[in-house]
Amino acid sequence: MALKAVWFDLGETLVDESRAWGEQARRMGFHPHVVWAALGVAIERGWHHRRAYELLEADVSSLPPMTFVSSDLYADAVPCLTELRNGGYLVGIAGNQPAGLEQWLVGEALPVDLIGSSARWGVEKPARGFFERLVAETGCEPQEVAYVGDRVDNDVMPAAEAGLVAVHIRRGPWGYLQTGSERASLRIDSLADLPAALAGV
Repeated sequence: MALKAVWFDLGETLVDESRAWGEQARRMGFHPHVVWAALGVAIERGWHHRRAYELLEADVSSLPPMTFVSSDLYADAVPCLTELRNGGYLVGIAGNQPAGLEQWLVGEALPVDLIGSSARWGVEKPARGFFERLVAETGCEPQEVAYVGDRVDNDVMPAAEAGLVAVHIRRGPWGYLQTGSERASLRIDSLADLPAALAGV
C-alpha cells in the first residue's frame, strides 16, 4: 500500500529548541548548560523532560510555555515540507505542544495541510490514541501514514506499534542519546534525505 501522508513532530524535528530552552533556563535563573545537563539526566533515565525541573528543584508554576520564532526552524525543514507536498503527499505537523504553538505554525504559513497538538486533541504521545488521531485526520490507513520524529520513546516506537511508518531523525539530544532507533522503518540524519527515503517505502 502506497504512502499517502507524512506527519512531523515539531521540537528537534522541524524546530531547533536550543534558543527556546536557553530562554526557559534564564527565566528559572540558571545558565542554559545547567538545564541541558538536567535534560541529559532525564533522557538517560527515561524520564519525561519535565522531571529535569525536579532535578533542579525549580519552581516552574509561573513559567510561560515554550515558544518559537521563524529562525528556530531548521534550515532543511521548509524545503522538505515543500518537496513532499509538491510530490503529492498530505503533510501535517503535530506533537506534544500547547495549542498556542498551533497558532504560531499557522502564522508561519508553512507548506502543510494539517496541524494538530496534544493540547487540542486531549491526548499526548506516546499514547496510541495520539497516533490513531493522526491517521483519522488524514483519512488514510495506518500503513499509508508516516510519522517523523527525533525521540525513540515518544515517536518511533509508538508510531510503529500503531502501524505507521516510523521515521527517526537523529538530531537534538533525544535523537543522539536514546537507543532503539533500529525500531524505525527509516533512519535519517537530515530532512533533506527524507523525500528520497520515503520514495523507497
